[in-house]
Amino acid sequence: MKTGIIQQSLSGFYDIFADGKIYRTRARGNFRQRKIKPVVGDHVEFSAENQQEGYLLKILPRRNQLVRPPVANVDMAVVVTSAKEPAFSANLLDRQLIALEAQKVEPVIYFSKTDLLSEEEYQQLLPIIEGYQKIGYQVFANPNPFEPHQLLSLMSCLKGKIVTMMGQTGAGKSTLLNHLAPQLELATGEISQALQRGRHTTRKVSLLDVNGALIADTPGFSSYETFDMTVNDLPFLFPEMARLASNCKFRGCLHLKEPQCAVKEALNNGIIMKSRYDDYVQFHELIANQKPNYKK
Repeated sequence: MKTGIIQQSLSGFYDIFADGKIYRTRARGNFRQRKIKPVVGDHVEFSAENQQEGYLLKILPRRNQLVRPPVANVDMAVVVTSAKEPAFSANLLDRQLIALEAQKVEPVIYFSKTDLLSEEEYQQLLPIIEGYQKIGYQVFANPNPFEPHQLLSLMSCLKGKIVTMMGQTGAGKSTLLNHLAPQLELATGEISQALQRGRHTTRKVSLLDVNGALIADTPGFSSYETFDMTVNDLPFLFPEMARLASNCKFRGCLHLKEPQCAVKEALNNGIIMKSRYDDYVQFHELIANQKPNYKK
């Protein structure tokens, strides 16, 4: 019996990283009967007489699990955020950030395509960058997205962690990974001008050993529709609101129509970003109007 981390999942096979080697395994049939699906990042027990023929026996408890991309036990997520082509979307970024906060995954925001911006457009982006930094998020946003010092600084953040690259298709996740580790030579797709959506260039889910970080490069999605949290949980997924909640008059304040709300006061005083508050209100409405999922 050995223990390891699922490094790749492909067509029913699971490649497991253990004691410096990769073992190819199949899951035992009882996983399917019990409706358990192993995912990349799982810590597992397995048996293998050689590196080509092994059996996955048990999935150890997960610390967290992302749905999009399907990766478990994630420490950190690089949210690759396009500044242009496709255009920057604060709403999409905030959807990704609350999904990560809910899973207790530390986000790092990386602005890509900044070299496509004019000087004026970059200046317009600066207050947004500063706004997210003020919340406490780590933000990388050099006018040259692949500036060597920025890449080194990013790599030092990720070392020793299981990391996922998130962001809409066409945002440049594969391009960023190719700069971090040129030996990977990942396929990159030309952006589809007609749809303003990139073509999927990532075919499989796998953890790549990039200078000591295990990074998952998985298909990007242009929206995050899964709002599994309640309306009462939502305010705590916005760190700047969570910090102010104790100053609200009413316990359990949802920061909407309640009087003497510290969050709305901070919004009116320009302390909280208006785009973040607007997204909060929209997400609250989406959750409040969701039909219950009885299949859970």
